[in-house]
Amino acid sequence: MGRLTERVAVITGGGSGIGRATAVRFAEQGAVAVVVDIDAKGAATTVELIEKDGGTACWFECDVTDVEAVDSVTKSVIERYGTIDILVTAAATSVGKKIPDTLPEEWDQVFAVNVKGTYLWMRACIPLMTKGTGSIVALASQLAISGGLSNAAYIASKGAIVSLCRTAANDHASEGIRINCILPGATQTPLLDRSFGRFKDPAPYIERSLSRHPLGRFGQPEEVANAALFLASDDASFTTGTELRVDGGWIGG
Repeated sequence: MGRLTERVAVITGGGSGIGRATAVRFAEQGAVAVVVDIDAKGAATTVELIEKDGGTACWFECDVTDVEAVDSVTKSVIERYGTIDILVTAAATSVGKKIPDTLPEEWDQVFAVNVKGTYLWMRACIPLMTKGTGSIVALASQLAISGGLSNAAYIASKGAIVSLCRTAANDHASEGIRINCILPGATQTPLLDRSFGRFKDPAPYIERSLSRHPLGRFGQPEEVANAALFLASDDASFTTGTELRVDGGWIGG
């Protein structure tokens, strides 16, 4: 029996990167993986990977910043499966600029996807979680603690997610709902590729980022997915309101 057998897990941003790896890992451990992404093709591909391996999954195209879309998907999940046991919020975006260079609309978009999207999915799922078994895992960033360069909106949004999760964990502990964050280091995902791709010569920036990780490499999405599995499962039954670092030693280095 898997560690998530008969659990229904919603994963936003499940069409690529950490979200996809998490959906695949959860399905391997017996969960029904509900893959949510604005990229319908990516979401469908994740479901194909899961089903090819014998898992159970479905996908929904959804803009995580749209309250009506979020509520509609949540309603469909309940109609199909009867409950939502786990929520993982992995949808994210970044513009990679310093404050003076960041347009107000760019700032708003980053906060809409990263923070509002996390809030809307928590708002929709918390009332539906089975008492005593609910678990929420939000993807933040090691940069929320350490700070960083030329990524003001993204880093501020990830700090907001950390604070949101701490507060929500306190508010809902009495309901048996555990809420935790993961702080990944630089992880080999399409988002990281786009981040480096904004530079004419990305090599120095890649080298600098690698040097910040004492382990000397970038993380893999599957490594972050394993952390999400721990926090979502009963193995973490006494863990809430915390941040789990999966950062190759970045913060401690």
